[in-house]
Amino acid sequence: MKIVVAALGFLLSLHAAAAADPIYPPASRVGLVPLEDMVPSKRFTGFENPQKAAAITITELPSQAYEQLVAGMTKDSLRRQGLDVTSREKLKIDGKTGLLIAGAMTGPVKGRKWVLALKGADLTALLVAQVEGGDDGYSEAQIRAALKSVALRGPVSLDEQVAALPFHVRDQAGFRPVRVTEGNSVLFTEGTKDTIKAVEQPILILAASQVPMALNGERRDQFARAALNSNQMLKDVTIERAESFRLQGQDWHEIVARAKEAASGQPVIVMQTIRFDNGRYVRMIGLTREADRQTYLPRFRQVIDKVDIDF
Repeated sequence: MKIVVAALGFLLSLHAAAAADPIYPPASRVGLVPLEDMVPSKRFTGFENPQKAAAITITELPSQAYEQLVAGMTKDSLRRQGLDVTSREKLKIDGKTGLLIAGAMTGPVKGRKWVLALKGADLTALLVAQVEGGDDGYSEAQIRAALKSVALRGPVSLDEQVAALPFHVRDQAGFRPVRVTEGNSVLFTEGTKDTIKAVEQPILILAASQVPMALNGERRDQFARAALNSNQMLKDVTIERAESFRLQGQDWHEIVARAKEAASGQPVIVMQTIRFDNGRYVRMIGLTREADRQTYLPRFRQVIDKVDIDF
């Protein structure tokens, strides 16, 4: 009997150890031991439990961003952002320097929030945990334990990052991926350079919305125009055409415009196509020099036509 009890204890200890291993969201270098009933989100990089209105979001920043990030997280600046700070703790996690701030949300949505910044050798991890409502959901101790279980791993391949996007590109139309950001957008180009200045190579960006948006009819047109005009890569935008239409059972909106590349003043042609689906959307923006519009605009459209949305 003692042997059986000992064996059972050994198996349970193995199970506990396995359960304590950090889980990494797809393509993320930052992982943690998630809280019970939390699952990797399909909307953002991190974990969530919609039933408890709770989420932990993960953002990866350059290592050198840590000092500036921490210096900016003062009580006053966070209060202006809707967080009334109640605690501030410097800590060490696996030998890495970190700062954990907790407080109450003061904006229209009430609840509790925790912010953890952790400096790794070649990246800074920023984790934000949020539980809406009162004291129901997860406790203070549970949230802190989850955040302090954070772990960092080595670089993730570009192919893995692309595969983890909330959409699948079935036809890249000859373009190649260069960079994935925030787990929801990817930059493509054609040519040998990964850093593109003055649109010397075509640029194509695909990005999925991170939160649902109820946009119908005229509001889609307003949203699309505002999104294009807010693009910091562009200035002096002049729209040639803007239209809404139905295709593949979805609502689409497309704009073709002339503009200037903000940094260089280089004249460019921009195509923005947005596919709306069940309150979410995938937005494509393609940039090319005016002389190359006939070459690249059809190929930009070829890419967005062959996107499968995985919301």
